[in-house]
Amino acid sequence: MSIPLVIVDTGAANIHSVAKAVRVAGGDPIITRKPAELLNARAAILPGVGAFDSVMRALHANDLPPSIREFAQNGRPLLCVCIGMQVLMESSEEGESEGLGIIKGRVKHLNSGRPATSADIKIPHMGWNAVRLRQDIDYSHPAFRGIPDATHFYFVHSYHCVPTSSGDIAATTRHGGQVCAAIVRDNIVGTQFHPEKSGRIGIDIYRRFIEHSASRRDS
Repeated sequence: MSIPLVIVDTGAANIHSVAKAVRVAGGDPIITRKPAELLNARAAILPGVGAFDSVMRALHANDLPPSIREFAQNGRPLLCVCIGMQVLMESSEEGESEGLGIIKGRVKHLNSGRPATSADIKIPHMGWNAVRLRQDIDYSHPAFRGIPDATHFYFVHSYHCVPTSSGDIAATTRHGGQVCAAIVRDNIVGTQFHPEKSGRIGIDIYRRFIEHSASRRDS
């Protein structure tokens, strides 16, 4: 019997906050470090806070990277939050570890590539920022349906995703310059912001993701 929803345990401090938010949104998640449970799930959430390398080490310690890649390739709904989205990339300026490589691109420091004469920006970027949904592409992920453009979400990060293909960027925010706030690629959705820290509208993202996952009879 398949598991409706798992939260991948990366050892990060926000695991239980994410689980609580998912339960408020109507889900009944299992927190797991077991590849077999992940591969038996209909949908999964990959959360995280902290450093890129430490999350990748935790995933490798439990032999999870191949299972996460297989899960994503099989087309089942995968929601990735903060560092969980960043480790989808191939690499990061934050550390030495290779990422999962599910999305081509690199994670860069928020100050990376900024002119020395530019105004200083606060690092880490911490607080509420308006998120602008892309209007020029049809990403159509159910998790974002009904979310008004320029809605404010809560961010805590010093690095940001720079996908090779701009078509993978579903939303942006501004912090010194334009920053990737969300990624969508087929069954994969990632947010740099924390839905579990973003009040009712963040809970709505989890709720829509849960409803979308439950509606997929082929999962």
